[in-house]
Amino acid sequence: MKTSDFDYELPPERIAQEPATVRGTERMLVLDRADGSFAHRHIADIVEYLNPGDLLVVNDTRVFPARLKGTWRDTGGAVETLLLEPRPFPAGVSLDAAVASMPEQACWRCLAGSGRPARPGQVATFGDGVLLAEVTERFGDGVCEFVLAGNEPLMDVLDKIGLTPVPPYIHRDGNDPEQARLDRERYQTIYARETGAVAAPTAGLHFTEAIFAALEAKGVRRASVTLHVGPGTFKPVKTATVEEHVMDAERYSVPGETAKAIADCKARGGRVVAVGSTSVRTLETVAAEHDGQVVPCSGSSRIFIYPPYAFRVVDAMLTNFHLPQSTLIMMVSALAGRERILAAYREAVERRYMFFSYGDCMLIL
Repeated sequence: MKTSDFDYELPPERIAQEPATVRGTERMLVLDRADGSFAHRHIADIVEYLNPGDLLVVNDTRVFPARLKGTWRDTGGAVETLLLEPRPFPAGVSLDAAVASMPEQACWRCLAGSGRPARPGQVATFGDGVLLAEVTERFGDGVCEFVLAGNEPLMDVLDKIGLTPVPPYIHRDGNDPEQARLDRERYQTIYARETGAVAAPTAGLHFTEAIFAALEAKGVRRASVTLHVGPGTFKPVKTATVEEHVMDAERYSVPGETAKAIADCKARGGRVVAVGSTSVRTLETVAAEHDGQVVPCSGSSRIFIYPPYAFRVVDAMLTNFHLPQSTLIMMVSALAGRERILAAYREAVERRYMFFSYGDCMLIL
């Protein structure tokens, strides 16, 4: 299957640069897979489309301020770092004296952007010396391993000096404190709990307590999984054919109460409605590894869902609008059909929906 089969035309002005003024007022395109019809609604109207006994599954990962801007200590040159995931502390590495003297140390895999390639032994400073970072290993494509050191636990330091890692298509210069405050608040679901994501599960950004209360009153139940979204969610498909692309791994966990809620939902004839591609990936990964069942477990997902694909767990999905030729538009095409998805995207462009992370959403039934 050609990657170009998942392309579409998107005017740049349709890419949302800001969230909706009020959370929970975003538009929602409803796609009925039974007949391919569209309805143009708003996210609060999701209550009308879900039935008593349905189960809404959300991803409760929490985005942390993983983006850091600083300088190399030796040259003063600018360096920008995106923290990706914690790593075991490197054994037998002789650290820089200043780094070694800091009481709080942690090892992380990071993506480093700089005017020069990062090399082991180089030290960067962030927040006027509040945080030091020494390169201990270099991989490829800008990915390095850093030992981060400070006088406070890393997450406390990041809360003070880190920036919210909004996607690259949302343009930020990092010098507007009010914009930074807004991103910290709005690039986060209201139910975020488990810290570890460097990108938000954006379909969940639309929900408010009022919408959840209305769903609960109707008899729609809710359960959570955790998948820590990494930068691979934005990784472009560079191969000519879909099948050649390799997904980055993302850490997930499914608690026992969620596994039971899914089994109960299926037993009573309800639908499992996944909120976002990350919830879909988690559920389908676990089912693929456990004979079609969702069981309590944790691990890393590399599942790549594209047409044709037989979904084992997910019956319906709430999702944002995705980048052309991305793994995410391939996933929704596997659920609804490529032609129907491309038709829905054309409709959304014509109707002036907003696209991507801070944009509007689509309910696929």
